[in-house]
Amino acid sequence: QTILMQKETKMKLARASATLGLAALALSASPLATADDTGWYAGVNVGQSRAKIDNANITANLLGSGFATTAISNDDSDTGYKLYGGYKFNKNFALEGGYFDLGRFGFTATTLPAGTLNGNIKLNGLNLDAVGILPISEKFSAFGRVGLNYAEAKDSFSGTGAVNVLNSNPSKRDTNYKFGAGLQYDFTPALGMRAEAERYRIDDAVGSKGDIDVLSVGLVYRFSGKRR
Repeated sequence: QTILMQKETKMKLARASATLGLAALALSASPLATADDTGWYAGVNVGQSRAKIDNANITANLLGSGFATTAISNDDSDTGYKLYGGYKFNKNFALEGGYFDLGRFGFTATTLPAGTLNGNIKLNGLNLDAVGILPISEKFSAFGRVGLNYAEAKDSFSGTGAVNVLNSNPSKRDTNYKFGAGLQYDFTPALGMRAEAERYRIDDAVGSKGDIDVLSVGLVYRFSGKRR
């Protein structure tokens, strides 16, 4: 009986030792799991950009030059894209920077005395964003961003009839805010797809500020290739 009790005690000690060993392994693996979630990544998004053209301001400027506006037609949407790279510090935070091209937008204003004013603007620049990430599952996450954009606005104006344009190609560079939100699905530990909505605050070259909204989808590649 004493021998049996000794054997049972040894077996219990062995089980306890194995349990402690597994717990220690789990604890030692925990920092590694956190480290796996960091690293560099890059991506590209393409989608539709839409401008809010200030028709009231156009009308006021024409009126100041002695023209009444009888009609305005807007070309307020185009294709936009961005190329970006970032560093993910942990599962909830990353910094991201890149280059964006929001496209080209324009308007045609018909005037009295008889004539037209045609205006176009092309926008591109650089951005730097702080990105907050909310993992929903192993492959699916939501994110939000807020940051700065440094954009160049290249305007071009032309007139017909009574409208005479003095400065046909003004341009301006300025820094403004941007923000957005989106969803990401990871096909593999290295490759994922994003869908997002962003708003860029922009200065044009003739003293107006406006918003450009972009809806886009794209692919993102993680160089570490490790799962969250």
